[in-house]
Amino acid sequence: MKNMKEGFPPISDEWATILILGTIPGEESLRKNEYYANSRNTFWKIIARLLEFDHDMSYEERKRALTKNKIALWDVMQACKRQGSLDSAIDDRTIIENDFVSFYRSHPNIRHVYFNGAKAEKEYFKRVLPGLTDEAEGFEYSRFPSTSPAMAKLSFDEKLLEWTSIKRKT
Repeated sequence: MKNMKEGFPPISDEWATILILGTIPGEESLRKNEYYANSRNTFWKIIARLLEFDHDMSYEERKRALTKNKIALWDVMQACKRQGSLDSAIDDRTIIENDFVSFYRSHPNIRHVYFNGAKAEKEYFKRVLPGLTDEAEGFEYSRFPSTSPAMAKLSFDEKLLEWTSIKRKT
């Protein structure tokens, strides 16, 4: 199907207590096969500041920093049709969500789920949560402002301040 985008497997290990969810990788991320590869996306800069590592280190090292801090990273969507990178361009009729039942069963320590933006939160509560039973019992959910460059109404420092609560959970 033209413009159908497919996401990545999660960055995680069985010890993760926190799950950060985006929607689906943007064009630059898909090209580089890396989460948040767009240099204007502030995700890695924010996480690096909170977890005290260099955001310019290799992608493999950044992934290890996440898992070392018991953070898993994934997307709500396994696939969808979208032109470009904007969440607003996602064709909602084509969304296929990831298998969260299996994910949560293999990650029994997850207790906090954080959304990177409103679209990830909306689609999770609409498409994923109704299909969960015991897997999501007792989870704490929070939405952070999107780290996307499209979320230009907040400065880096304002976004960082919102994301700071994640540090208290690691």
